[in-house]
Amino acid sequence: MAQQGDMKTFMKGASILTISAIIVKLLSAVYRVPFQNLVGDKGFYIYQQVYPFVGIFIVWTSYGFAVAVSKLLAGRTKAGEAKAMMRVAFLYLLILSLLFFVVLTVFAPFFARLMGDPSLAPLLRAGAYIVLVMPALAVLKGSFQSEGQMTPVAVSGVGEQAFRVAVILIGTWLAVRTGASLYTAGEVAIWGTVVGEVAGVAILALYSRNAFKGPFAKVDTWRIVKELTVVSVSVSASSLILLLFQIVDSFTIYNILLSSGFVADRAMEMKGVYDRGQPLVQMGILIASTLALAIVPLIARHTTKQGGRGAGPFVRLTFRIAVLFGGAAAVGLALILPFVNEMLFETRKGSLALIIFLFQVFWLSLILPLTAILQGIGKVKIPTLFLLGGLGVKIVANLLLVPLWNVTGAAIAGNIGFAAISLGLVLYFKRVWPIQLAPRRFYGWVLVAAALMAAVLLPWTLVADGTLFDQLPSRIGATLIAFTSVIAGAVVFLFIILKSRIMTEKEWYLLPFGKRLAILQLRLHNRKR
Repeated sequence: MAQQGDMKTFMKGASILTISAIIVKLLSAVYRVPFQNLVGDKGFYIYQQVYPFVGIFIVWTSYGFAVAVSKLLAGRTKAGEAKAMMRVAFLYLLILSLLFFVVLTVFAPFFARLMGDPSLAPLLRAGAYIVLVMPALAVLKGSFQSEGQMTPVAVSGVGEQAFRVAVILIGTWLAVRTGASLYTAGEVAIWGTVVGEVAGVAILALYSRNAFKGPFAKVDTWRIVKELTVVSVSVSASSLILLLFQIVDSFTIYNILLSSGFVADRAMEMKGVYDRGQPLVQMGILIASTLALAIVPLIARHTTKQGGRGAGPFVRLTFRIAVLFGGAAAVGLALILPFVNEMLFETRKGSLALIIFLFQVFWLSLILPLTAILQGIGKVKIPTLFLLGGLGVKIVANLLLVPLWNVTGAAIAGNIGFAAISLGLVLYFKRVWPIQLAPRRFYGWVLVAAALMAAVLLPWTLVADGTLFDQLPSRIGATLIAFTSVIAGAVVFLFIILKSRIMTEKEWYLLPFGKRLAILQLRLHNRKR
């Protein structure tokens, strides 16, 4: 009964986080698409060159540090102990924030020159202000997560993104309308992120006005600092890796394109087209990243029970769902990418590079749950080394492939780096926890479903693009093709998966929004009579 209660608590928290994550990702798409439409590929390049610097600190603190605080506070019942730990965490992160703020502010011109574009320095300085907000955000989020209160975290995330979108869209529109430079528009977008983070803290503060009131117990400050550092870095490493790959691209692609003979404006546009893949990948890994966020504290609790066997069902379910939907998203998006590209970003430029880029969704859908599971059982050092090794592979591959195939080479390099990480994590996982994550039958049916989806979508898109919608304005036609293809692909893929019964009805019921799929699966199999 206790395990069933834990499962219900887990799935309730996962449901809340999934809903909020979907809203946040949709809002993210809302601002990225009009932003690119307003400023073009060159303006998008400017923003994407700088955002990874900001994003790394946001992810490390608001996700990694929050999980570390949550893990530290979980089960603390001694009066004043939890409050004392929160205070230590806040002061420690405040010191780190001030340090990063000074470094990013002082060395902004240096980083901009390394990226080959000195005009990016003001954007880096604007982004530095975000780090000053993060101590309060990380500690408050961690406190709520340790108590299983996901609603404040979800509301804060949605509110933060809503304020961010509003400032970016309105500010960028005003900047473009008044004839400001693209760099000014990019700086406005960075300030929008700062405003969003401030709003997120304000919302959490409203939920926790009494968080620091009451007595403080004595705690081991050094032990807390050490644990917060190790856990936050290791936990956020899998989420940081995507941003670190973007950092590599920021420092290499534009410089290599210039050295290959492209003029500055052309190189900027090519990098901006390549960066169109980032929001699409983030949407594709939505389920994997959400489950990874929720699974860490749950597996950590269950590894102490029955020699770790109590965590088995959670591990298998999380892995299979990540593979199932990660594979479907990667293949589905790749099949309709030219039309999604035109629908969202006005043109089909760079579609080949973006198709290759999008297969990163599959690798990341493996990496995120595997690292989360390993972190849950206390294995953090080796997975982190694998992630760093994959980053090294990405750097070398970029240096070798971008001169040959431009941004297509960078997309290939990203897949090579993520594939290396995935392979290392799978082999290591089998060594430390030799359980079967999924039967061979599961993988076989996923491949069959993906192949049949491709068999349906490829001829449909060819016919629709060549005859059915060719008289319409190109962007409207692309939109119709994209939406009809998504519906058709989802129907085919889910029909095969439900018909094969590689997921039981009980497992579907445990997933957010899985009740209807369970009912549909039952109906499909009851029709035999």
